Amino acid sequence: MSTQPPQETASAGSWRVYGPLDLHPILMHTVEAFNEHGYHGTSVRDIAGRVGVTVPALYYHYENKQALLATLLETSMKDVLDRCRAAAAEAGDDPLPRYCAMVESIVLYMTHRKGLAFLDTEIRSLDPGNRARYVALRDYLEHMLLDTVKSGIAQGVFTTPLPADAVRAVLIMCQGVANWFRADGPLTAEEVARRHVLLGLGTVGHPGTVTGSDPYPLDIAEPAGPARRRRTRRAGAA
Repeated sequence: MSTQPPQETASAGSWRVYGPLDLHPILMHTVEAFNEHGYHGTSVRDIAGRVGVTVPALYYHYENKQALLATLLETSMKDVLDRCRAAAAEAGDDPLPRYCAMVESIVLYMTHRKGLAFLDTEIRSLDPGNRARYVALRDYLEHMLLDTVKSGIAQGVFTTPLPADAVRAVLIMCQGVANWFRADGPLTAEEVARRHVLLGLGTVGHPGTVTGSDPYPLDIAEPAGPARRRRTRRAGAA
């Protein structure tokens, strides 16, 4: 697996567009198996059975289960990196819109590709060499965001005294979306992404999140969940 940053292939605006996941059938079924049973709870025979091939046939394509995990994690990280780079390029050099676009792109990935994104929890299952290569790719994403935040601090756009810690906190928050987001939930992927941009701006100390003059306006009305519906009925009855 290469640790070189992926080449930018997404055109302007396309980083927000998600079609069906295009993976080899073996990888598609591996994602499903790992998400259902975990890496250690899944055997190569389980995966081969899902695909409908023999174990030797599966080994013809991938050396072992570790190779499957490493391939999936690298594929996922290169995709999110590619989209983040495209978002940053589209936003330009101004650190505020650049930061907003990068955070938005990361969260959109976590919602639209949550099956792949969720596999980040299996980093502990990677062999040392594969883990080092994957962490190098993940660190590249972190440094992209950190460079933008530092530029914003220099221009007075962001005020956090702890830029590295703030960026790590934002990335952890964004990664967590893959754990809880549901396509049939009260918020769309786009709404979740925009809310996380607002949260991310607060984390890096953008003054607008305190004064209400945020340049990234959001509709943050409460989702129409059961509690809100009960309050609405009571208000109507009154």
